[in-house]
Amino acid sequence: MRQGVPNREVAEQLNIPRGTIGWWRCEDRKLRGEVYRQPTDCPKCTGCDFDRAAYSYLLGLYLGDGHIVSKPKQRHLSIFCNAEQTGLIAAAEEAMRKVMPSPSVGRNRKPGCIEVKSYTKHWTCMFPQHGPGKKHTRKIALEPWQQAIVDDHPWQFVRGLIHSDGCRITNWTTRTVAGERKRYEYPRYFFSNKSDDIRKLFTDTLDKVGVGWTTLARGSDPFNISIARKASVALMDLHVGPKY
Repeated sequence: MRQGVPNREVAEQLNIPRGTIGWWRCEDRKLRGEVYRQPTDCPKCTGCDFDRAAYSYLLGLYLGDGHIVSKPKQRHLSIFCNAEQTGLIAAAEEAMRKVMPSPSVGRNRKPGCIEVKSYTKHWTCMFPQHGPGKKHTRKIALEPWQQAIVDDHPWQFVRGLIHSDGCRITNWTTRTVAGERKRYEYPRYFFSNKSDDIRKLFTDTLDKVGVGWTTLARGSDPFNISIARKASVALMDLHVGPKY
């Protein structure tokens, strides 16, 4: 073990549970007075390079349907996906692995959804927006290094937000043409989120990429952002597309 052989390989060679090997290694470190530091590839802690486009997408997913648990014995990032949208589930997993390859990534099936989880305490380093309570009850602002990434990869950020709290639907209306009532259908994007800050991050980024939008209030709640202009929908279809 002192030569760096992983616990798993030692356990297989000796036919002993991996937990026992881990305890032996822990006791050996105590005897030698060695302080254990868990290895990490956290970009913020190590300064190592990472996939910034994947991070911009993952940031959008986190702000929409993401959650971080940070407790002494329970630390992970969770993204909640519709169980039927297998492409979204795979994209969330891929983004996590591209940003931090070392932590294990798994899936947890819940009623109607799949929880994609990546296990490491360092997700709080990458998402400083983490905090107690729901996101819409506290201030959400990007740090300068995060904003620089979003500025460089705005479409990935928009895509992550749409894939979390957005959708692409087909609306319809009727018009009278030459005395005849005709039905017309047109595609439309929606983004719905209770956080004023997150909605503003979304609309500010839409402004930067040239997408027109409007606020569609239900009652007195301006929680819905609508993208319905033909040219803007075409841009969204080119760079985002529907969830799948």
